[in-house]
Amino acid sequence: MIDAHHHLWDPSRREYPWMAGDALDPIRRPYTVDDLRAVTKAAGVHATILVQTVSSATETEEFLATAAAEPVIAGVVGWVDLAAPDIADRLAELAGLGPLVGLRHQVETEPDEDWLLRPAVLAGLSTVAAAGLAFDLLVRSPQLPAATEVALRLPELRLVLDHAAKPPIATGEWEPWASGVAALAARENVVCKLSGLVTEADWSAWEVGHLRRYVDHVLDVFGPDRLMYGSDWPVCELAASYEVVLDAAIALTGSLSDAERLAVFEHNARTAYGLDASGDTPSRG
Repeated sequence: MIDAHHHLWDPSRREYPWMAGDALDPIRRPYTVDDLRAVTKAAGVHATILVQTVSSATETEEFLATAAAEPVIAGVVGWVDLAAPDIADRLAELAGLGPLVGLRHQVETEPDEDWLLRPAVLAGLSTVAAAGLAFDLLVRSPQLPAATEVALRLPELRLVLDHAAKPPIATGEWEPWASGVAALAARENVVCKLSGLVTEADWSAWEVGHLRRYVDHVLDVFGPDRLMYGSDWPVCELAASYEVVLDAAIALTGSLSDAERLAVFEHNARTAYGLDASGDTPSRG
């Protein structure tokens, strides 16, 4: 099993703007490799993808060093300035530090809903594709049209939709999320993570049934061959433990065949992030 989405952080060493507010107090503490090793071993997860948390080249370098020394971390989705003129050189440097498998930017926080379509950003994304890396889309419904246009303009770029574009589960809303996700899923170069859903529901009162309509939709539009599991740990601890999140994902995919579930929980992550046959090490860079 591969956990295709988790984080590590230490608030004593770095600022995390998204962690502001009293509601995030339960996770405002260091989460270390030792913590990761404990939760993954208990859950039977043999490899993970470590994902950036802030727009910081230093964090990415640290993550790559951590992954290079820690067998359970198969790859890192890091961060670079996509608009930088020297992005190709920077990607080459990072790939030399550890298992870089993708990049991400917190597009959901950009005031410009069309940020992804800025010429300099598109040029940077083209360079990401040329480097053989994936790009994680951290977006919500308002940014889905721009993300879909990127997928159309750059068919060579592997795009990974994080957290199913954060559906409004807590309020029970459906549109424009559902139509936006369906339009993005129509592009074959996009895959979707079954991740981050418990924290889009009511943290204290969610049930698996509250997630089902949204999960069924992404299963319908992406299919089991373009959907992959991620815990979104430790963020998930706001609503559920690592084990409970995994159990929910297993229950929500209960209608799939054994082969389809193997794809969701292992094979699709390996393909999306260019991992080798074992899922333990990147096949490039």
